[in-house]
Amino acid sequence: MKREILTLAFARAVSVEFIGTLIFVFIGLGSALKWPSALPSILQISLAFGLAIGTMVQAFGHISGAHINPAVSIAFFVGNQISFLRTLFYVVAQLVGAIAGAGILYGVTPANTRGNLAINALNNNTTPGQALVVEILLTFQLAICIFASTDNRRSGGVGSPALSIGLSVALGHLVGIYFTGCSMNPARSFGPAVVMRRFSPAHWVFWVGPILGACLAALLYFYVLVPYCMSMSDRMAIVKGTYESEEEWEEQREERKKSMELTTP
Repeated sequence: MKREILTLAFARAVSVEFIGTLIFVFIGLGSALKWPSALPSILQISLAFGLAIGTMVQAFGHISGAHINPAVSIAFFVGNQISFLRTLFYVVAQLVGAIAGAGILYGVTPANTRGNLAINALNNNTTPGQALVVEILLTFQLAICIFASTDNRRSGGVGSPALSIGLSVALGHLVGIYFTGCSMNPARSFGPAVVMRRFSPAHWVFWVGPILGACLAALLYFYVLVPYCMSMSDRMAIVKGTYESEEEWEEQREERKKSMELTTP
């Protein structure tokens, strides 16, 4: 387990999860600010969140997977795709990044425009139970889209994962803003709540809903629809962060072979 977290690649991955979430939260919340000259539209906010996440996936997907969402990271762990420690470090980096992004937005926005910094809240007489179901469904469709569009077992015209995921986030906002302001991401809800020091009694909805929706998607996709045929020892190795695929093992064997050839007199 230590071997994974002590690598430079792991440090880079955690770093870009922080940076990506910071930028995503800054742009997303910034698009929802109520400027006196022009109030934002639902379409504007939806496109901003979708384009922001699509850009981050395109920029950082090859480094960390560009989860930028604690619910997604936890779901990948539930689906036996990443280790426990990677999940933990990713979630912490995402939460800190969200706080930083919301804090920067607070600092650069005029006082008469900040409002509540687009904190998620129950709208239009939506009850906590109704909001929970909405967040579960919206995050479920996002997570399924992420799993399917980034599955390296697929062949043929998969298309652009960044575009697919961005459209999925925009789609969720087009519906969810009317109910909850649309979270689908605990970090997006947590960051502005910390900066504004305003946690509503229904704040739990924006944690339980997205995490439950994403985990249900992981169980369905990775264990029912497109399961991996792996031994229990391999699955435990993934959880511990010690798993090596056959491709990685062959690469390391070739590197060792070349090293031995160079040192042979």
